[in-house]
Amino acid sequence: MNVIQRVTPTVTFDVSRPEKVDVLEREFLKMPQVDCPVVHRFGPCIYIREVTVPAGSLAIGHRQKTRHLNIFLRGRVSVINDDGSHTELVAPMTFVGEPGRKIGYVHEDMVWQNVYATDETNIEKLEAMFLDKSDVWHEDQARRNAALLLPFDADRKDFHAVLTEFGFTEDAARAQSENQADQIPFPFGGYSVGVFDSPIEGNGLFATAALLASQIIAPARIAGMRTPAGRYTNHSAKPNARMVMRENGDIDLVALRDIAGCAGGQLGEEITIDYRDALRLQIPGG
Repeated sequence: MNVIQRVTPTVTFDVSRPEKVDVLEREFLKMPQVDCPVVHRFGPCIYIREVTVPAGSLAIGHRQKTRHLNIFLRGRVSVINDDGSHTELVAPMTFVGEPGRKIGYVHEDMVWQNVYATDETNIEKLEAMFLDKSDVWHEDQARRNAALLLPFDADRKDFHAVLTEFGFTEDAARAQSENQADQIPFPFGGYSVGVFDSPIEGNGLFATAALLASQIIAPARIAGMRTPAGRYTNHSAKPNARMVMRENGDIDLVALRDIAGCAGGQLGEEITIDYRDALRLQIPGG
């Protein structure tokens, strides 16, 4: 789902013309967005994008590029058809969805899964493969990202302080970060995070659903190999997560406080750690 906004249940709209949907989306992006958790589930040759939308919300979906399996697990929703009529869907139900963009009014809390056949596990690449996000959405994201650059200046400065403290050059740190030899995908399972462009540096790890304090977010290092949580979690002077070593030497990324997830079409908080603590875990006696 792209944009979520609480509305009254009487919704009539002509979705047959894309420019009209763009007008609606642009106006909705100016409004407060409703929490819209997204969980990413992986299995052999399969990716499931699970979205939860609260009752009383109007949802404007990104355009789906392909035919794919849909599993409506819970809830009741009225989908607005191209001719302006409504089709009411009631869970549970499973069907093959056609390419296109949908608008729906959620009568009862909804849990919806889009099921795709793929071996890809990078969320940003998956969204590019299967979802066509509108120019309106991209313009809004660009404005939001530009506004975020300045507040994270302190984190970028503190990152350079960490390099100095531990005797690393920026080039050496970047080479180690980008080393492909010790990187692996997340193990099969469900994750409330994704890798996206970061206002701090390069790519970062973002919450796509709410995370609770002390919750294990994802494995970061398994048998000496880095997962996306170990590769893409950026540094912050005021982190919201930390690395915790298990008895077997593997490392988990754990939330220090509650972390907000997706709201409407907007990403949740970026997940950050203090690199000082992470580096000490890797230094014998540190």
